[in-house]
Amino acid sequence: MTTTTAALSTGTWAIDPAHSSVAFSVRHLMVSKVRGVFGTFDGAITVDENGVPAVRAEIAVDSVDSRNEQRDAHLRSADFFDTEKFPVATFVSTAVRPSGDDYVVDGDFTLKGVTRPVSLTLEFNGVNPGMGHGEVAGFTASVTLNRKEFGIDIDMPLETGGTVIGDKVTITLEIEALRQS
Repeated sequence: MTTTTAALSTGTWAIDPAHSSVAFSVRHLMVSKVRGVFGTFDGAITVDENGVPAVRAEIAVDSVDSRNEQRDAHLRSADFFDTEKFPVATFVSTAVRPSGDDYVVDGDFTLKGVTRPVSLTLEFNGVNPGMGHGEVAGFTASVTLNRKEFGIDIDMPLETGGTVIGDKVTITLEIEALRQS
C-alpha cells in the first residue's frame, strides 16, 4: 500500500452501522433492477503511522433485505448465498491507490466460500469533528461483481430469452467511521 490519506489521522476508525449502509442492485427480468441491503455488517479502517490505510469488513449475509420475504428466503438458500454454510462475506484490503480525485481500494472479497480480488472505487467524503463522540470520516464506495465468479451460478432462463437475474451485481457502500484510537 503506497497511498497516504493525510486528512484521515492515524488510528482505527470503526464503521458506524447506524450511519452506514451496504446495498446491492441486480438486473431483474432483463428490464429493471432489484435493490436490497444487508442490515448487519461491521469493519474498520486502520491508518498506520505512515498514513497508509487498511480496510477490513464483514457482512452477515443472512441479513439480506430486498423488501420481499420470499425472495430473501431464496437468497439465503443454497441457490444463492447458502447462509447456513457461509454466513459471512468478508473484505480485506491489499492496497489503496489514488485515481484522479478519488481512490481505488484493492482487496480480497470472500463470498460463499470463494475469495477473489476486487477493486472498489472510493470517494473520500472527508472528516468531521463529530457530535461529541469523536471524529467521523465518510466514504462512498462501489464495485460491480459477476455473481457467477463467487459460485452463485443459478440460471433462471426466461421463455422469451434472457434470464430472470442478471450476472452483474453492483454493491454500494455508504460508510461513516468513528475514530477509536
